Amino acid sequence: MLFRSRTMDTAAGEDIINGNRLADGSSDAQKRRIAYYYDPEIGNYNYGKHHCWKPHRVRIVHNLLVAYDICKEMDMFKPTMIDYKDIMRFHSDDYVNFLRVINPDNAASMVKQQIQFNVGDDSPVFDGLFDYICSYCSGSIGGACRLNEGLSDIVINWSGGLHHAKKSEASGFCYVNDIVLAILELLKKYTRVLYIDIDIHHGDGVEEAFYTTNRVMTVSFHKFGDFFPGTGDISDVGYGEGKGYSLNFPLRAGIDDAAFVSIFKPVIAKVMERYQPEAIVLQCGADSLSGDRLGCFNLSLKGHAECVNFVRAFNKPTLVLGGGGYTVRNVSRCWTYETAVILGKEVKNELPFTDYLEYFGPDYSLQITPSNMENMNTKNYLDEHLHMLLDQLQSLEAVPGLQIESAFHPKTPDRVKLEQPEEGNPDEHEEVTKKEAEGEFA
Repeated sequence: MLFRSRTMDTAAGEDIINGNRLADGSSDAQKRRIAYYYDPEIGNYNYGKHHCWKPHRVRIVHNLLVAYDICKEMDMFKPTMIDYKDIMRFHSDDYVNFLRVINPDNAASMVKQQIQFNVGDDSPVFDGLFDYICSYCSGSIGGACRLNEGLSDIVINWSGGLHHAKKSEASGFCYVNDIVLAILELLKKYTRVLYIDIDIHHGDGVEEAFYTTNRVMTVSFHKFGDFFPGTGDISDVGYGEGKGYSLNFPLRAGIDDAAFVSIFKPVIAKVMERYQPEAIVLQCGADSLSGDRLGCFNLSLKGHAECVNFVRAFNKPTLVLGGGGYTVRNVSRCWTYETAVILGKEVKNELPFTDYLEYFGPDYSLQITPSNMENMNTKNYLDEHLHMLLDQLQSLEAVPGLQIESAFHPKTPDRVKLEQPEEGNPDEHEEVTKKEAEGEFA
């Protein structure tokens, strides 16, 4: 018997109210200090006319945020570009140097290196490739620095979240793993960092990077089976000092809001109880939404955002990132709505006017309606896997301490000097330049 449950209210046409609640259900009146990173150039990068990864979606999100008039609720920053040496904190020198020099003009003479580093088809060479890498990484690393310095409670970088990139190769449209770089930054201050991934694809690059340490717990909810990248079985739990600190919930096609939330909340609640992370990184890949070009889940914006709201309610320093998502209009809707959820703001279902309004016809609404696709996740299947993960968590050492070595041995925290953003009209000046001390990322 397939999973049947009371569905969440996903009817289009209703206004959305984002209640402020803590994880225990009590009222949360505290105003979060939210920082938001946006590079106006991000929409100019192009993987190719027929490629499904569209950096332009982040520009559409920004335009919607401005039109909804909620940008004024956040500290906005244009990321200051990192140096290539900052990327070498995780990625190999030869791979980073290759990314620095490869371009469409010399690509034909570097075929051997493209094969070696898995750059070519899914992760193509295009004009401005390394500038694009630096752009999305800078927002994630800069956001981690703000959290380290206590300048923000939550930082958003929708251009980040490229979770497939490996130490010495590109993978799944991802060249450099900004998530790993951001977590390494957070580890300078925080003893334990939790990584949560709600992209439909397994967060393999992040899990692999921290597979042998207990200072980072990775939790991924993803489609498993004959599906990229093919990793993330429930039996993949970590190794050595990291054994038990990788959690994977493998899912089948068609999972809906009620079913997804019913597994997400108890797993994350148990993680918070046993692991007690000091900071959280949340990857919000939107390819888990209904109707995604590459996805096969059936989540609405409300179901997806309920996960974001649940994590927000724990009131931990949190870095919120983008990720996958290949139906551009729905990705833009999702991250716009989730920004409002993070801010605890109400937004109308009727979309405001922007230069991209035609993307959202014929209804021009924020919400999407899930399809009638079959949920292949039976109740027994979900319950069985939920209990396995809860048992895994219960068996862990509660609140692992610093006496257990990390695989990365992060350095003492660098002190970062950041100026507060200037006041301004976001319609006239959509980003504020972040000024960083020389050597911040050294």
